[in-house]
Amino acid sequence: MAENSNDQLVQAKARLAEFLKKQKMRRTPERTAILEKAFSTGKHFYADELYNILEADGYHVSRSTLYASLQVLVDAGLLLRHQFGNQPAQYERATLGGKEPHLHLVCTSCGRVREQREPALPAEITAHKFPRFQPSHFSLYVYGICSRCQREMRRQNGAGGPHRQP
Repeated sequence: MAENSNDQLVQAKARLAEFLKKQKMRRTPERTAILEKAFSTGKHFYADELYNILEADGYHVSRSTLYASLQVLVDAGLLLRHQFGNQPAQYERATLGGKEPHLHLVCTSCGRVREQREPALPAEITAHKFPRFQPSHFSLYVYGICSRCQREMRRQNGAGGPHRQP
């Protein structure tokens, strides 16, 4: 699996270099470091989390450089940016031939996000014909209440109820 991640990072660096050249943008060490750290996490992350990881590794970048670089990576198709409800934006690696499309289960109570793989979903979506539109990728959000919050709600609702043992 580490080999696959390394292959994806090599592919991502090449794609970034091509994108930057096409956009006439500079290839900077900061952008490369941010790409490497973003690809080293296997989960959704907030910009502040990535900033803290970079700082902990002794690589200082300004927050404005971080946010600008994240946008470049999104524009290059290397990262996906998600906005779940009122939370700050979260990022994740884009599909580069290894990670299959997935949906996101978003808890409206605590804000936790869980990825869910549904193997039949990509086939259904790609089989659907959209008039005058060629889809390249998709993202699906399902909002509801996670099991942890459901348990907490049941506990709170039952706190003063007649079935509670002293």
